[in-house]
Amino acid sequence: MSLKKKLGLGVASAALGLSLIGGGTYAYFSDSAEASSTFAAGTLDLSVDPTTVVDISNLKPGDTMFRYFELKNDGTLPIKRVFLGTDYTVTDAKGDNGNDDFGKHIRVNFLYNVDKSDEVFLSTTLSELKTMDPKVIKNKFEAYVSDAWGTKGLVPGTKDVLGVEFEFVDNGKDQNVFQGDSLNLKWTFNAEQTRGEQK
Repeated sequence: MSLKKKLGLGVASAALGLSLIGGGTYAYFSDSAEASSTFAAGTLDLSVDPTTVVDISNLKPGDTMFRYFELKNDGTLPIKRVFLGTDYTVTDAKGDNGNDDFGKHIRVNFLYNVDKSDEVFLSTTLSELKTMDPKVIKNKFEAYVSDAWGTKGLVPGTKDVLGVEFEFVDNGKDQNVFQGDSLNLKWTFNAEQTRGEQK
């Protein structure tokens, strides 16, 4: 056999060997396994009873109204905090209120955990409450719920009672412009979860 043929045969053998080595890597036994996970989010579901804040007629300066609000956790996750949003509209019966706001004459006293204590933890007018920085309200409510609910929060299936006193403030001045007026108050209770934890 000539040298040229021997060299050509050697190169072909080497190429075949390399292809067998490369292809041989797929001939080893192999196995695989899979792992699956399920992530199911819990729910925050805060209910408030009664849903009507106040429904009173024939108010006069000096009148007070006391109401209980039952905060209940109907969800699956504990509630750490409750934020209160306030909005209202005034119907000026005679159109004579001018720049005066009926909400400035309605004082709200939030009673501290009424089923445990009668201490007022926040006293303000509806007008101030409507424009108050949410952080201020949050801090007040945090103080309320931290004693009431502890570190675990308001756990699912439990409830707490919030007491609120409304007062049509008698300021000792002429308040005749409010005769026949009405105020429609809307409160929104927003629940926030407790801190995340290692599962």
